[in-house]
Amino acid sequence: MTTYRFYQSGDEKKIVSLWNECLAKDPITSKRLRNLVLLDANFDPKGLRLAFDGDQLVGCVYAIRRLLPMYGTDLEPENGWIPFFFVHPSYRRTGVGKQLMNDAVDFLKSEGRTNIFFASYAPNYILPGIDEEAYPEAYEFLVSQGFQKLYSPVAMDRNLVGYQVPTDVIELKNKRIEEGYSFGLAQDKDLYEVITFANEKFNPDWGRAIREGVLQGLPMERILVARQGDEVVGFCIYGGYEGVPDRFGPFGVDPDQQGKGLGKILLHECLKNMRSEGLHGAWFLWTGEKSAAGHLYLKTDFTITRKFHVMRKTV
Repeated sequence: MTTYRFYQSGDEKKIVSLWNECLAKDPITSKRLRNLVLLDANFDPKGLRLAFDGDQLVGCVYAIRRLLPMYGTDLEPENGWIPFFFVHPSYRRTGVGKQLMNDAVDFLKSEGRTNIFFASYAPNYILPGIDEEAYPEAYEFLVSQGFQKLYSPVAMDRNLVGYQVPTDVIELKNKRIEEGYSFGLAQDKDLYEVITFANEKFNPDWGRAIREGVLQGLPMERILVARQGDEVVGFCIYGGYEGVPDRFGPFGVDPDQQGKGLGKILLHECLKNMRSEGLHGAWFLWTGEKSAAGHLYLKTDFTITRKFHVMRKTV
């Protein structure tokens, strides 16, 4: 007989074990589960729903809502998220996943949430959305549960073996420097301005990534800053998420400054520094394939390695 409850202390090993059995293309360690889930300021045990057959864990769905604002005072009171779910292969299509998802949705509904997203939660998302190619059954399950596709970000990778900065980028950089732009490694004096720039021009998660990255030991030489005179107009970091050095981003240039090649310069400066550290590759999980950034990455020999669907259910 299958029983259902929410997370209790001591469930961690079973969650990691079943996770790695079900999501073999995206395995996790106990440390990552602890950091990304249990230590998340928004974690609520009632949102981590579990199914058991006797003592055996056979399914899990995780629901979360904001208890701590990402920026300012906005708790996004209408939004909730399902960052991950999985069911033991022997228990799929038996109603276990449906019951777990219903319990997770009911938890979010009880907290007043009307929009439920898979899986675009920040800061501690595992993947941007569902990888339909890797997990076709899971995608079909979400559709059957009333989730609809919103957009499809892509992950990209670039091999850095033999990388060197193209001559035209060096020339462009020198031209922009003559015009009053500067490109350099971040110092303490830059941090407040760069974090504010990231928060206000782009996404509060980007400012958080810089702040928390530095607090957790991100070397300052992995943060690049572009200025026009004294004004910050762009930035680029690597190694900021979970301390993984070859994970690139976040990265952004003031929309008012686009068309001047500043993003191209910053990107190549960053790749040069990554290669100087001996890194063999650069990768990231989330960009719009058709966005300006997506086009820039493709022109810089990044290749699409995965595609995800961000989905939403309205309740």
